[in-house]
Amino acid sequence: MRAMILAAGRGERMRPLTDATPKPLLPVAGRPLIVHHLEALAAAGIRDLVINHAHLGDQIEAVLGDGREHGVAIRYSVEPEGALETGGGILQALPLLGPEPFLVINGDVWSDYPFVNLPRHPDGLAHLVLVDNPDHHPEGDFVLAGGRVRERDGRGLTYSGIGVYDPALFAGHAPGRFPLAPLLHAAIARDAVAGEYWQGRWVDVGTPDRLRALEAELGGQGA
Repeated sequence: MRAMILAAGRGERMRPLTDATPKPLLPVAGRPLIVHHLEALAAAGIRDLVINHAHLGDQIEAVLGDGREHGVAIRYSVEPEGALETGGGILQALPLLGPEPFLVINGDVWSDYPFVNLPRHPDGLAHLVLVDNPDHHPEGDFVLAGGRVRERDGRGLTYSGIGVYDPALFAGHAPGRFPLAPLLHAAIARDAVAGEYWQGRWVDVGTPDRLRALEAELGGQGA
């Protein structure tokens, strides 16, 4: 399985830290946030990676290179200034990801989820990892029912930013800047999205306060 790490966002909520450093390179426990992903993917035997970038993307390439230092092989999908949003970024990268289902990870989350557990082929068009709702997103995104992802009616669970996608999810969509969410909602309406509930550690590292909290937690553990 190939994997894509989404790293093209501007990181507005993380400013001023992201004015000079792209969010995936902000340090956590002695190494860039994105390196935690690289190490976890390599440990799971997932070594063929695509990373998209836009804002200060040259720094990402300079730091990570071809990935061999971390036991992976990285190719880059370069996006225009302002980026292509999640859906557009994945669509642009499909030629690098190939015809088989692939893993997608948001570059601004941290989790101890074991990537080796993910299905190589989703039961449908996607397989999403859902987690408990963080304080800043109390209502969640979806619900799980018998291993299927459904639209929530009331309080749900939060999409972790970790999922497996079939390229067919993007079939027929024009290239350009667009979000992923409408494609997922359409697939859910067709009962084409499976999922699982992860009760382990997960953090949306979206603000300086959350970054400091994660640094304190993992730094204290020597991670």
